[in-house]
Amino acid sequence: MIIFPDVDLDRVPRHVACVMDGNGRWAEQRGLKRTDGHAAGEQALIDTVNAAVDLGVEWLTVYAFSTENWKRPLTEVRFLMKLNESILVRRIDELDDKAVRVRFLGRRDRRVPPGLARQMDRATARTAANRGLTLTFAFNYGGRAELVDAVKRMVADGVKASSINERQIRRYLYHPDMPDPDLCIRTSGEFRISNFLLWELAYSELVFTDVLWPDFGPNELVRAIVEFQQRDRRFGAVKASIPHGVPPAPGTRQLVG
Repeated sequence: MIIFPDVDLDRVPRHVACVMDGNGRWAEQRGLKRTDGHAAGEQALIDTVNAAVDLGVEWLTVYAFSTENWKRPLTEVRFLMKLNESILVRRIDELDDKAVRVRFLGRRDRRVPPGLARQMDRATARTAANRGLTLTFAFNYGGRAELVDAVKRMVADGVKASSINERQIRRYLYHPDMPDPDLCIRTSGEFRISNFLLWELAYSELVFTDVLWPDFGPNELVRAIVEFQQRDRRFGAVKASIPHGVPPAPGTRQLVG
C-alpha cells in the first residue's frame, strides 16, 4: 500500500470520474502511431486504479469510449475494441484480487463487437459480489445519449409528466445507484467535459491537468485530490445554510472547513 502524506484520508472524494485524454498526442510527440498511445494508456489506468484503492476512493468512473469516438478512423476504432477486450481478459484476475467491482456504463448496441461484449459480461458477473472500489468503464457512452435513453424508458413505462422530477429521472439513468462524482479529472490540457456524465457532474469539482493520459498516475491523482480538498463546496448555498452532516446533492459529500 502506498502512503499519501499530502492527502487528508478523512476527506477523500467518494467518487472520482476521469476523462482519459491525450493518448494520441502522447504517441505523436514520440513519433509513434496513435494506437501506441492507447496501448500505453493501459498502465496509467491500472496505476490509477491501484492508487484509488489505496486512497480509499469508493467509485472510479473512466471515459473509455464515447458515442462520438465511432467517428474516428476505422483502424483506430478496431484497435480500441481489441485493446479493451484484451485488457479485460488480461487484467480481470488482478482487479478481482483487489476486490474491484467492474461495471460498464453506456449503450450496448450492434456496433460493440460480440467478443468484447462477452468479456464485458464476464467481468461484470465475476466481480459483481466484490465490495472494494467500483470501477465503471463508460464505454459507447454519451451524456446526451443517456438522457435520451432515460426519457424513452420513462415514456415506455407511462410515467406521467406531472410526476417527473429529478429523483424520477435519476431512476432511469443507466446506473441509478451510482453516486454523483465528487471530483472529475480531465487530462491533456483540454478544458471541457466532452459529453461525459452530463447529469451526474452537475455539482462535481472539475480539475484539469496538462499531463497526457499515458503519463498520469498516483502522483497526478493525489495532486487532483489535494486540489479538491482545498475547494469550498457550497452546492449553490452559503456555508451556514448547509445542514451539518446532510449532503446537499445525491451521492456527494459535504466538506467542512
